[in-house]
This record gives sequence, structure tokens and C-alpha cells, in this order.
Amino acid sequence: MRVLVLNGWAASERAWSLCSFKRERVFSYSEELDGVASRALEKGDGKAVLVGWSMGGSYALKLATQFPEKIGALVLVAATPRMMEEKSSGWKGMSERRLKAFEFAAKTMGGEGLFGPPPGKPNPYELDSDENLARGLKYLEETDVRNEVAAFASSHPSLPVAIFQSERDGIVRSSNAEWLKSVFPQASLEMVAGGEHALPIMIPEAIDRAVETLFS
Repeated sequence: MRVLVLNGWAASERAWSLCSFKRERVFSYSEELDGVASRALEKGDGKAVLVGWSMGGSYALKLATQFPEKIGALVLVAATPRMMEEKSSGWKGMSERRLKAFEFAAKTMGGEGLFGPPPGKPNPYELDSDENLARGLKYLEETDVRNEVAAFASSHPSLPVAIFQSERDGIVRSSNAEWLKSVFPQASLEMVAGGEHALPIMIPEAIDRAVETLFS
């Protein structure tokens, strides 16, 4: 199967520089918003493994509901079907205040200090245009595919799914990963100690193993 990687908001390909699994392409978040990733999935031969981090994980879930016949497996890294908090339902997510802090760090520091990177790790983020960043923020604020994902999961009970999540991630809450595990009961779930969001540079070996097992 093809392996397509869907990157996070404001992220560069450096986010995946420590992962060694073979992939056809890493799609930027702007390519996701422009429909480049969805067209590649739709027009490609056979099924694909979607590896999505953060916003890319959200987009991977969205693509799975849109093109279920094209999905061979999902590797969801700090992924969520709904990024923002929702007080009416008790859904845990980012507050508007934290989202603004996230935006400020991306616009002014190119990701340095954006909840990482830890010493000795590559900076997974990059500076981008205000227009692209605003488009990404709009996606994060508005996207909610919980109902669609639950329906997709119930109709694909044997789909291989691997979920990775930090216990104290301040961007994607750990309860979101637990929700994904509840709708994909066949999934593996690895909770990572600490609060790091940029898991592709923190646990690359674990992500490599998850992708590689899909071909065993």
C-alpha cells in the first residue's frame, strides 16, 4: 500500500526527518487545504495508509470518511476529530485563548518555543504566510467530524488503526485519543509520558514500527 503523510499546521517536512518509514509523499497543511492530498488519494491506485499528525490527523480522519474505499490503515499522531473545546458537550480541546497563543508563536518564532522543540531535536515548524496560517486556523476552529468518524469506524471494524498521544498535550487533549480508541476498539493506543505535541520528532521509532507492521 502507498503511505501518504499529512502534516500538521505550520509544520515543515523536518517534522518527519527522524522517521525512516517509506512514504510516497508528505503533504503540507496548505496542500491539504487546497485539496492536493485528497486528489492524490482519490486518483491513486489501490488503498493507502494515511499517517496524520495534529491537523494532518484531523484531515486523515476527514479523508477516511470521504473515501472509505481508499483507506487501508490509519496512523493517527496527536490527532483529533474536533480541535476546539466545546463546553456544551464537555468536549475537551483548545480554548480560543490557547489558539491565539499558538498563532502568535507560529507567526513570530517560526515554531521556536511553540510547545517545543526539545533540545537536540529538529524544529518541526516553519514560518509561513499570514494567509496560509489564517486558513489553517479557520480549519482548526471549524472542523468537527466526530459523527462522520464514528459512522466510518462502525462500518470498518477490522481496519488497522494506530493512535499515538501525549498524556499532557496542551493542543490535542488525551481524552480525544481515548475517544478515537472508543470508536476504533481494534486500534492500538500508545500514551506517551509528558506534554510534547510534536510526536514525530519525539517517538519516530514507535511511529516507524506502527507503519511497518501494516506491511507484515
